[in-house]
Amino acid sequence: MVSRRQSLQFAGTAVLAALAGCSSGLVGTESSPEHELHVDRITQDPVAFALYDPPDGDLFGEPARAALDAILPDGQYTTHGYEALQDGNYVEHDGRYYRTVTFVTGRAELSRPVVRVSEVDREAVPDDAVLIDSLDQPSARPLKILHSHAITGGDSAASDLLRGDTYVMARPTERDSRLATELDGEVVTMTDDGAFAQRVEVRREQLTLTEHTVQAVEVADSREVFRDVVLASVVDADLATVSLSTDARDLLDEAISRGAYTETGELSSAFEALLAGLGFDPDESATGRIVWYGGSLFRASFYAPAAN
Repeated sequence: MVSRRQSLQFAGTAVLAALAGCSSGLVGTESSPEHELHVDRITQDPVAFALYDPPDGDLFGEPARAALDAILPDGQYTTHGYEALQDGNYVEHDGRYYRTVTFVTGRAELSRPVVRVSEVDREAVPDDAVLIDSLDQPSARPLKILHSHAITGGDSAASDLLRGDTYVMARPTERDSRLATELDGEVVTMTDDGAFAQRVEVRREQLTLTEHTVQAVEVADSREVFRDVVLASVVDADLATVSLSTDARDLLDEAISRGAYTETGELSSAFEALLAGLGFDPDESATGRIVWYGGSLFRASFYAPAAN
């Protein structure tokens, strides 16, 4: 016969086990993984969202604006060692809409300043060393790229922008920058306390540079036609063309209103259908898919549990 005291002990154990089970379900452990869908409304209409606007700065913005002035409506613009405009930008000119097309048209032997750096021990850093944050973008960017390349042993994503251990100053504002004209032989530090110091070497060298040419191809002669172009080319999932169940659409509406929707453990059939309609694989995380739904654009991201 079980005593009152034993009954209370059994009951307490059961409650603790139940609470433990609820807790692990809330945080999403290995036994109950979380699948999370984020959906954020894009306030722009499709046309405004798709149109390219050059950046404000001189480093990237000046070449982009010069290229647009030259190619619209039917010209071309050529650069060496860099692309003034990326391929596939949509732009507008006099009520007509164009897509930029960038391609390689050859190469040329040209003289350009190049930058290399060498490490400086902290105790050898001079008092007049230049702090990286005091430099403008055309001067600071090459040094940050070279620094990242050095400390990662060449595994930095930015290493692709280098020729070996050398940065070529191909853009116009780089060639006229303080780095190109004043900092040869100077020591530059990444922090106020002199950490990660590097001595700068600037030389002018004759180089073979790839020639890039950009043109504009007309894709629409009105805003209405261009809107259809955007929905066909920029949007990843047009839910007006997808047959979703009422339950799946309810989940999407919930994700939009709350910013996110989460399921723990095995996915419901409605959530699986929604993910399929949005183009997500339930086993893989993916971000930044553009969705057209109910006359508005959204940016959707899905986060699947990490694989064991």
